[in-house]
Parts: sequence; C-alpha cells; structure tokens
Amino acid sequence: MRLGPVLALTLFAVIGIRLIFLQAVDAPAYAGGGVTDRLRTVELPAPRGAIYDSTGAPLARSVEARYVYADPTEVEAPADVAKALSPLLGIAASKLVELMKPRKLEDGKMSRFVYLARGVEISTAKRVQALELSGIGVHRDERREVPGGDLAANLIGFTSQDMVGLEGLEARYDDVLAGQDGKRVYEAGLGAPIPGGYSRTTLAKPGSSLALTIVRDLQFRTQQILSAGMAQVPGGTGAAVVMEIPSGAVLAQASNPTYNAAKPTPSDPVAREDAATSFVVDPGSVHKAITYGAALQEGVITPDTTLPIANSIKMGDTWFSDTHPANGKRMSVPGMLAFSSNVGTITIADKLGRDRLIDYQKRFGLGKPTGEGMPGEASGRLLPADEWSGSSYGSVPIGHSVDATPLQMAAAYAAIANNGTYVQPHLVKEVIGPDGKRTPAPAPMTRSVLSPQNAAALRTMLEAVTTVDGATGVTAAVPSYRVAGKTGTGWRLVNGKKQPGEVSSFIGMAPAENPRYVIAVFVYAPNGGGAAIANPAFRDMMQFTLRHYRVPPSTGGSAPKFVVYPR
Repeated sequence: MRLGPVLALTLFAVIGIRLIFLQAVDAPAYAGGGVTDRLRTVELPAPRGAIYDSTGAPLARSVEARYVYADPTEVEAPADVAKALSPLLGIAASKLVELMKPRKLEDGKMSRFVYLARGVEISTAKRVQALELSGIGVHRDERREVPGGDLAANLIGFTSQDMVGLEGLEARYDDVLAGQDGKRVYEAGLGAPIPGGYSRTTLAKPGSSLALTIVRDLQFRTQQILSAGMAQVPGGTGAAVVMEIPSGAVLAQASNPTYNAAKPTPSDPVAREDAATSFVVDPGSVHKAITYGAALQEGVITPDTTLPIANSIKMGDTWFSDTHPANGKRMSVPGMLAFSSNVGTITIADKLGRDRLIDYQKRFGLGKPTGEGMPGEASGRLLPADEWSGSSYGSVPIGHSVDATPLQMAAAYAAIANNGTYVQPHLVKEVIGPDGKRTPAPAPMTRSVLSPQNAAALRTMLEAVTTVDGATGVTAAVPSYRVAGKTGTGWRLVNGKKQPGEVSSFIGMAPAENPRYVIAVFVYAPNGGGAAIANPAFRDMMQFTLRHYRVPPSTGGSAPKFVVYPR
C-alpha cells in the first residue's frame, strides 16, 4: 500500500517536471516549429510597367487579373481536381496533375505553393473559386493587354504568362518594365488565416513604364499603307521608317508581314521580326547619295559638275551599264541622280577613292547597329578595303557588296536632311517611374558628316529624282511639297546569300528646302515589281505625315529646273 502512493507520486512528479520543461524551457522551440508548420506564403506579383506612344496612348499595359495556385500538400484527388480545372484554365489535365505533385524544396520541406495559371480572367477565377477545391486558391494578378493588336507589334513584342518579356521592346527593356514581386507570409489553420497569428507582408514594387517616340496615328497609317502595297507581293517583306528631323526620333516603324501581339502564340516567328532592323539588304542605288555626298564634301565634284557619260564602264572583269543611256553626252550631277546613272556614280567614286568612300560609309552609320533600341538589331557589313576586287570599285559605289538595314539607310538620309549632322535614331522618349517621375532617355549620339552647305546642295540635287521628266522617282512626288530622295534596286541577303527577286526602295525627305521628316520604304518582291509599290507608298506616307503635323506647303516656288544634258 505504501509502494502504490510512492509510485503514483513519482509518476506525477516526472510528469510535472516534464511539463515545466515543455512550458518553460523548450516552449520557444516547440512554438517555433508549430508556427513553421502553419505558415503559408502567397506571392504578390509586381505590376509591370506600360508602354506608351509619344502622346501617352497605351500600346501595351497590364490589367487586373487573377492567378490560380495550388498547395500540393492539401490537394485531394489530384486527377479529379485537374479534370475539373482543365476546361476553365485551358490547360491539359495531365499538365495540371504534374504541377500539383508534392515536391520538396531545397531546405527539405514540402512545397506549399505552385502556380497553375497566370493572367486568368476575373470571371474565370470566380468559377474556379466556386468549385471549392481543397488546396486550390486564387489571388490577384495581372495580364498584358495590347489595345492595338498588330499596331507596332513588331516593335513592342510580347511577354510570357509569367510577365517576362520574350520579344521586342518587352524583352529589351524587361529589367525596366518588370517590377519586384512581393509576398505575404501568414499563419493559417483549417485553411484560413489565424486571427492574431504571425503575418508579414513584403509589398511588391511596380515596374517603370516606357514612353516611346512612336506616334500611334502615324504608326497606324504607315502600317496600313505598307500592308496595302504588300498585298500585291505574295511572299514579300516590307519595311517603312518615319524619322523626325532634327531630333532623330522614330515616329513610325512598320513591318510586313506582321502579327497580333495580343495573341502571339499562333504567329509565324518570321512575321514577328522587325524588318527595319533585321532585314539585311544590298541597298542598291539609294546608297548613291552617300557616294555623291562624300564627293561633294571632299571637293571631287560641285553641284555644277558635268561629265561625259558612256553607256557602260568596266571595273575589273565586270561591265556596269546604265538603264538610261547617255550615249557619251555630258551629264549633270542632278541628271545622274535623276536617272540613277551607274556609270556616272562609278566615275565619280573612282576619283574619290576607295578609302575615302569607306570612311564616309562609316560616318553615315553603315557597318554597325544604330543602337535604336530594338533587340537583335543587325549590324550590316561594309566590304573591308583588303577584300575589294577590281569589280568592287564598280559595285560598292552603287550600293552592291554593301550590307545594310532599312533603318541604317533612313538614318543616313536623315543626316543629309539635318544639314549634314548624323543623329542616332531612337525609339525611347522617356522612362516613367512608378511614382510618376519622368526620366528622359539619354541624348542620342551625333556627329558631323557633311557641311551644311554641301548637305543643302545634295538635297537640291536629289530633288531631280522626283521632278525631271522620266526620272526614276517621279511617282514618289508629293503634291504641293518639294521632295528630295532616291530610288534603289538591290537584293535581299540571308546569311550573306543573295535571295531570288529584288528589293526596291525609296528614301526621301520633305519639304526639301527645310526637311521635317525622312521616310524610307523597302519592298522585297521575290518575283520583282517592288518599285511600283515603294514609290507610291512613300508618297502616301509622306503626304499623311505632313498633313498630320500641318506642315505648310513648300515656299519659294517649286524645285529648280534641272538640265540633264548641258551643252
């Protein structure tokens, strides 16, 4: 009888001592372990910055949506859950099952959170919630909206469902547009937060927005005109660039074919390329303006120079001929430009010399990317002096054996329009912080290429292309405005190889007496005939641009009366 009470007292003493240790000594450790088991983490996605045109109109923006997530440790009957969610989320049930599989994290603990779908419509998210599936939750998210569909799509690009920039400016400026995600960590029991329990929220930091130099209305009309022309060229590729003088801002940059940036998945990757910066061509005769500009600047010719022009000229082992034979008569420099004389251009370039021509090609921006802002911009290629053959002295001055993009050529003509000063073309106007603070983009790089006097003289001579009877660019003339420009016929190059067909182009500026805008149009036609599209497309684009900005008609009368064959 005495032993019984002793054993009972001993048992109670042991239990009491153990309780003291549990409640006083080991309590923090056990409590911490319990909290860890009850903690839940919810990601708080950072709003992605928008992309605006220069007037503040949205080209791409984020709108409120929902994401659907799973806690794999609480999902019951994953196959049944996946079957119920699949038609709502548009995701295969097998993929959902795979996502909901229990997984261990690096610290050895079981994962309690996995995304099932991002950017879900709010109405769809409500239907998911109505299913009341164990382990499945819904939280605030965002999705990318592109109001214009294909408007500037080749420039803007698109994002993944996780709001990561994949192409275009969305990819190039992903670090600027993307914010820093936050998260909420809280203590939960029976699937709901515990009142008064542990809770800590790290707020998401929104991304900044981009304001581009693009003008939405001008971009729309440029694309519309280009698309109408390219409809006549099956399998062709078109590019158009509109630049402002003297800022160098790109007001419109169109590609054809194009795609819907709001629904990029079914599109052809080729249709998503920005032709103005990725389309590498032998520019052909539009390059002649560089040759004549260099010759003027170096004193090889003057605006009054005349030369006897044969019908053909041999350089190395190759003959170069004119499509408008002069039959040996003396021809003025404006006449050589008007009728795109290969013989005249090569004769002048021979006096200029190889090294000086290469130097001016570089000054005009050929041979390296412009740095406009588009990812993956092609650099083009200049033929190095040590690779010139005898025929190169004929081909390079007239724009062959030269690799360039439409944007590079547009920027070269912009230097002529801008009194001889090259201004780096650019797409980004400013960065707008989440607090609304506006930070202008870095100033574009500039350099002097021609003197103002020689640039003005070259502009005047280029007016012959659109005014002389029978000249190559008369269909590019804009009523009531003086236009200086040049036609071109070249080749498309893919990995350095010439492709079937030809690339027709027209690059011009208006009003020629005081240029405000430069427009370049390039049309690759596998079966030929691009010139009938490029010239009128330039005319219509320039006419719309001048009217849009209410530029008064040319003052001081019409262009000079050019004499092609002086006596």
